[in-house]
Amino acid sequence: MKTLVLVEHDGAAIKDATLSTVTAASQLGDVDLIVVGKDVGGVADAAAKIAGVGKVLVADAAHLEHQLAEDVAPIIEANMGAYDAFLAPATTTGKNVAPRVAAKMDVMQVSDIISVESADTFKRPIYAGNAIATVKSNDAKKVITVRGTAFDKAAAEGGSGSVESIDVGADSPKSEFVSAELSEGDRPELTSAGVIVSGGRAFGSNEDFHKLLDPLADKLGAAVGASRAAVDAGYAPNDYQVGQTGKIVAPEVYIAIGISGAIQHLAGMKDSKVIVAINKDEEAPIFQVADYGLVADLFQAVPELTEKL
Repeated sequence: MKTLVLVEHDGAAIKDATLSTVTAASQLGDVDLIVVGKDVGGVADAAAKIAGVGKVLVADAAHLEHQLAEDVAPIIEANMGAYDAFLAPATTTGKNVAPRVAAKMDVMQVSDIISVESADTFKRPIYAGNAIATVKSNDAKKVITVRGTAFDKAAAEGGSGSVESIDVGADSPKSEFVSAELSEGDRPELTSAGVIVSGGRAFGSNEDFHKLLDPLADKLGAAVGASRAAVDAGYAPNDYQVGQTGKIVAPEVYIAIGISGAIQHLAGMKDSKVIVAINKDEEAPIFQVADYGLVADLFQAVPELTEKL
């Protein structure tokens, strides 16, 4: 099989989710990449160095600067004649582009896969990860999104792929870029952080959430996450949310503080390598998945832990 993988990037650097998607694609067959954007020569060169990549297709034009899905999907469809499968990370970008590609090609999409069983059979979580479905696609060409936390990252160096320019298509009149409000901070992104410290509704206020969690995260060089309850209560912004309707993470260490462990939250973090839970309720569901648990009041335990670090 020949596979085409969408390179997710910010115009300067390739996102880690792309490397995991390359690993998934390599289990299907030969891997080529497609880079779409404006002034993306540097991104294309970096993509060509990813281990196992044969060729990098580049669509570089002014109207592709913001990588709107309505512009990107037709370019991918136009180049699928030579490929058996298209794969994209199961991120906001990938989930925006892949369904449009599938619709244009009139094929089913296989979403959020966590395992490649064969050329046409895949595993994906359902019911918030409480069950795993095995899905077989009989379509001649496959459109797949990949859960990055389920696959190891391909090596970013060591490859020697070629770079080839392709037709950039037309500027779609269906949508236009208006503005972007991007959160910036010194801490690592949730989806790529090695350590994550997450807080729940038990913190009681926005002030206590940040007063207690931020110093701990700074000591650990960690990203800060939150449960949906904490986000809904206004303690943390939406981009902090970990869970089925937030971000799916799998860091080396996940520290859940004041989080009961609802199914929605567990679906987003239970693949973490080591899970540490701090909760005063010894019956909290979070302790069922935790490797280390501390039954304690977070208002006493967190400051003490931060001090000892």
